[in-house]
Amino acid sequence: MKKQKLVLVGNGMAGVRCIEEILTLDPGAFDITIFGREPHVNYNRILLSSVLQGSVSINDIFINDHKWYEDHHIQLFTGETVVKIDKEHQMVMTDKGQKVPYDRLIIATGSIPFLIPIPGAEKDGVTTFRTIEDCQTLMETAKHYKRAAVIGGGLLGLEAARGLINLGMEVSVIHNGAYLLERQLDQTAAKVLQEDLEEQGMKFLFAKKTQEIIGNHRVEGLIFSDGTRLDVDLVVMAAGVRPNVQLARESGIEVNRAILVNDFLQTSVENIYAVGECVEHRGNVYGLVKPLYEQGKVLAQHLCGREDQGYEGSVLSTQLKISGIDVFSAGHFYGDSNSKSIQYYDEVRRVYKKVVFQEDRMIGAILYGDTRDRTRLLDIIHNKKDVSDLNKHALFHADPESSVAAMSLNEMICNCNGVTKGAIIEAVQTKGLTTVEQVKKCTKASSSCGGCKSSVAELLAYIKSDECNESVKPKTMCACTALTEDEVVQKMQLLGLSNLQEVMEKLNWKNKNGCSTCRPAIEYYLGMIYPEYETKQEVYLENEQMKAIVQVNGTYTVIPQMYAGITSAEQLRNIADVAEKYGITNMAITSEQRIHLMDIKKEVLQGVCADLKLPLSTTFGHMVQNIKTCIGEHVCHCDKQRSLGLAVTLERNLEGLKTPYRIKMGISACMHNGAGSTTKDIGIIGMGRGWEIYAGGSSGRVVRTGELLTVAPSDEEAVEIIMGLIQYYRESANYLERTWQWLERVGLIHVREVLFDQEIRQELLRRLDEDLSVRKKVLR
Repeated sequence: MKKQKLVLVGNGMAGVRCIEEILTLDPGAFDITIFGREPHVNYNRILLSSVLQGSVSINDIFINDHKWYEDHHIQLFTGETVVKIDKEHQMVMTDKGQKVPYDRLIIATGSIPFLIPIPGAEKDGVTTFRTIEDCQTLMETAKHYKRAAVIGGGLLGLEAARGLINLGMEVSVIHNGAYLLERQLDQTAAKVLQEDLEEQGMKFLFAKKTQEIIGNHRVEGLIFSDGTRLDVDLVVMAAGVRPNVQLARESGIEVNRAILVNDFLQTSVENIYAVGECVEHRGNVYGLVKPLYEQGKVLAQHLCGREDQGYEGSVLSTQLKISGIDVFSAGHFYGDSNSKSIQYYDEVRRVYKKVVFQEDRMIGAILYGDTRDRTRLLDIIHNKKDVSDLNKHALFHADPESSVAAMSLNEMICNCNGVTKGAIIEAVQTKGLTTVEQVKKCTKASSSCGGCKSSVAELLAYIKSDECNESVKPKTMCACTALTEDEVVQKMQLLGLSNLQEVMEKLNWKNKNGCSTCRPAIEYYLGMIYPEYETKQEVYLENEQMKAIVQVNGTYTVIPQMYAGITSAEQLRNIADVAEKYGITNMAITSEQRIHLMDIKKEVLQGVCADLKLPLSTTFGHMVQNIKTCIGEHVCHCDKQRSLGLAVTLERNLEGLKTPYRIKMGISACMHNGAGSTTKDIGIIGMGRGWEIYAGGSSGRVVRTGELLTVAPSDEEAVEIIMGLIQYYRESANYLERTWQWLERVGLIHVREVLFDQEIRQELLRRLDEDLSVRKKVLR
């Protein structure tokens, strides 16, 4: 198949990240050409402030070198600007007269600095802070001049000011607002930040409007609208950026504040897409790196033919490190008339925290000086978790000694690139990484804004310490083989191995008879690969075909099936008659809401099963267990019928389904959680907006609360999500790996991505239905 020609206009972070995603999904799909107006390979613009401050060099901020482009057969043109798009002939033209055809075109032109239109802006010594060349200009100027003014009290302005102070200059920040970082902080946090920066030598002039830049050929000072003057030798304009839409507008592509795109990053012109700071999606223009990377991922999936729900917007969150001060904000932290907030300020430790609530949901947060809870708070905001039962004040009193060691494996260390603690531990342990730089290159953690660099360093030190007892190194299946479970399964499929003995012989088992660990695991995987596969063991057949459970004393237990615990007078009368006929005296109603007929002798077993004239239930071995429901709790009078109906549907659909480890489920009709759904492998709770679905809970000796997977608006959606979740667990979990262990390993976000992709979910359901159909035929 002939490759399509893909042209990327813009060699920046968002566009090249999209290319990286494409190369991961389908490396042979496109012939790729990239144009960049700057004379450099792709670099991290966010880290320019670190270059200016002296903590890294210019060479340290390059993301991909020339060899990367060559290795992936990408034609790169640096220092060359695309000036026209011929939509009719699908061709781009550059300022150097070059014409390049395309099948698909991505516009990633980013943004350009906003130059305040005031007299004198053209003088020497007036510059912006956006490119490597700008950074070099500032460093060279600092060698000869000592007085600088930065116009703009936003993040870029403060970073430039900090760098100039490090270079030995006296710096004044001029801001036309009332306080710093209006988009990232509230007034209280901004005031604390101002005080801390003033202690570092930064000066501030608020509510000042620059009227004129004075001087002969070179800047000598600023005149403000109130008539005051400031003498300076350097002026840095950092008053914001504007989406770079000139190319798109002149080419007839629909533009508002930025280039208008749909959920798949398509512009108004067929085969032309846009991504990054030049994009307007659902009325929003994003300037932070995480949303831009999320856009790039969605676009890559679309271009590679892997459709999903598309880009639905991002919850804005900012993790900053300004002059050594940790700052985090997310969501709607200002609040409104319908919201309430809790605030905490420790003046001694210089720590400020604020969380904003709207009814039972957290909608925004600010952390200043102590940002260790950022991942947890962002998860609560992003997933719209119900926090009605949360001890909200406890959010402000984190253990001062807590660290990355206390984080779970699936918690994010790097939000920009979606890198978890577990992913970094795995990379360090399997690849022998020893430095933060190696971790960055391998996992991309800290490669964007750099705000998590200290967390990566802390985690690396923890991994190397004697305190670390966490490991994600792949373990061998057992002592009988040097292969991991994944390797065993892969070789079983590649070599077509179809029985236990064949697996052990072909894969060079040390113990030719296997052991109690590997034998059942191989049996399970054979059943997954070949649904028709069945062992010939007598007990197994009795359990599977007669659905009678053999006990230690040689007798049997039979469980009449009562889906969702629902029964009738006729069923109960029949059970009683059979019990009297065969002298069954040991009977009990269990926590799974079923009647167990126990101590049945083998010689009467067939008669009991025949006379019951009822379908029988078995949860012997590792399979989906009977679902616990809530029926008549006195504390609540809500309608239970819908939850019972959902339980009946799921039990019928999943009956007898084998899983890596037994799955316990609970369905609660309402928030009172009568079925204990939040501590089940899969829990469902009815709410006004639909069904809250939880995963990864455990009610064992150590109780674990399940994590909110999603909210399904209808019964049908809930059934699809749950069945898709179970099938994905069956296909990707190791034998005997519990759901919570599996979720920690693969990550809740990854599971969401799989299940929210309609095409993938339908394929999972198709394979599940196929497995169940084959299994039912075998057991007839």
